[in-house]
Amino acid sequence: MTLSKSLYTRGIQCSKSLWLKKYSSEVLTPPDATALARFETGNIVGDLVCALFPNGREIPYMEKNFAGMAELTREWMNEGLEYIYEATFIHEGIVVMVDVLRVTPQGVEIYEVKSSSEVKNIYLHDVSIQRYVIESLGISVTNCYVVHIDTSYVRDDDLDLSALFTIADVNEAVDALMGGVPAKLAEFEAYLADRENEPAIEIGKHCKNPYDCDAMHYCWKVQRSIPDYSVFNIFNLGSKNQVELYNQGIVRIEEIPDSYKMTVIQQQKVDNWKSQRTYIDRDAIREFLSTLTYPIYHLDFETFQQAVPQWSGISPYQQIPFQYSLHIEHANGELEHREFLAPAGADPRYTLAQQLIHDIPDNVTVLAYNMSFEKGVIEKLALSFPNLSERLKSIIPNIHDLMIPFQQGYYVTPSMNGSYSIKYVLPALVPEMAQAYKQLDGVQNGGEAMNAYAGLATMEAEEQERIRLALLEYCKLDTLAMVRVLKKLKECING
Repeated sequence: MTLSKSLYTRGIQCSKSLWLKKYSSEVLTPPDATALARFETGNIVGDLVCALFPNGREIPYMEKNFAGMAELTREWMNEGLEYIYEATFIHEGIVVMVDVLRVTPQGVEIYEVKSSSEVKNIYLHDVSIQRYVIESLGISVTNCYVVHIDTSYVRDDDLDLSALFTIADVNEAVDALMGGVPAKLAEFEAYLADRENEPAIEIGKHCKNPYDCDAMHYCWKVQRSIPDYSVFNIFNLGSKNQVELYNQGIVRIEEIPDSYKMTVIQQQKVDNWKSQRTYIDRDAIREFLSTLTYPIYHLDFETFQQAVPQWSGISPYQQIPFQYSLHIEHANGELEHREFLAPAGADPRYTLAQQLIHDIPDNVTVLAYNMSFEKGVIEKLALSFPNLSERLKSIIPNIHDLMIPFQQGYYVTPSMNGSYSIKYVLPALVPEMAQAYKQLDGVQNGGEAMNAYAGLATMEAEEQERIRLALLEYCKLDTLAMVRVLKKLKECING
């Protein structure tokens, strides 16, 4: 058996996922742009943390020569080097690379570096396999730590690494896991010994905990043909009802017995699906529309996040707005469009805030989809720039939420798959708009927009211009989609 610490933690989540990664990786879903960006963030954070442990040396990566990396680690430990980055150890085919190893006269300390904002349980398993391998080699592990981002940190002019990172002592938690490591390894070895037959492990809560498994499409769609809308959408994954129905072989909503007990909301979802009817509460929609006055300013922000804040006044993973689109809808149906996209490479917030208060007058109706996000962005801008605060704050009370009619069940149709997310509402109400997103070049969703802008400053001029145009077209389509959804609601009550 050959294992790395990443394969070990994969096995902790699901032994079948481990087997597939080793023997049938072609069935796994490749990482998307968001996942790749997360990996890159992890690399940036890992490199930065080394400055907290100065005067160390990094073990160079030697492809297919982990033995050489382990030998070099031993040499540097014997030389008395205090800090070794990517220190490598091998025991019975298990290879671990320690992010930061501190060598002391009493033994070694493990520092596992993560770009997240907290210590997750899976990280403890990660540290436990490192400790197991090192101790199996006769080396004493005196302390174990997880180094992670502190989101309460607010950057000043200079980056303060000691404030950006928290070094969490995880000795007690890792101690509790150590006794179970040999049994886990034996379990994995038993599964991996049979190269011909993948483990017969059922789907369940572990498919999304702690991560969305890259084998989900294979296990759910290919092997079990779980429909897009099923009992897993009606009941929470892993809940008593969901498990009970699945164990009875009930997956499709139409298979749920009429006598099955569930909440009123769950029953409504089931009944709507079984009847395949669209439910419209015209009085409730009419009341919602009556709260909107013309002109209506349809607003949508695009934001990105930085694990390591680049500019003063920003915290790790704070939503940083870089773009917005405004479709201004007048009572006669006339539309105006205004937009803003910050230049690359500079803090976009102040210029965006200035343009926003110029484009949105006092006391007008502002419409957003899931308004808590837009409100949060504006509130943060108001806190960051006191001279613009009063005007920015004046926008917030006038923001209305286009999500309300769908969230509250005023308009329900089967093709929404029980969701009020715009991802399902838009194709259900305005299918041609959903198709328009697929025709966009380069940027077709929020994740792609975030990644595109984050990389804009490093692009050549021609590519940068192409991506800027793609970002503008994408964000413009977001607010135009809101205009069309609102029009559909008006047609409901007028028809």
